[in-house]
Amino acid sequence: MNTGILLLVLGGFLIGGAWSTWRADPGPQGRSGPQVGFAGILLIAAVLATASGILRLV
Repeated sequence: MNTGILLLVLGGFLIGGAWSTWRADPGPQGRSGPQVGFAGILLIAAVLATASGILRLV
């Protein structure tokens, strides 16, 4: 399997994880700080993996 395609798939899973973490039940006080931080870290990792996959394919 091509490394670029593998990185694109990984980026998709990370985006899904960030979305799932963000959409988790926020409760009456809203989202907690660690929840926002974890979703942000997953989103940054997803963007980096997707960009790396695109660059490997080009």
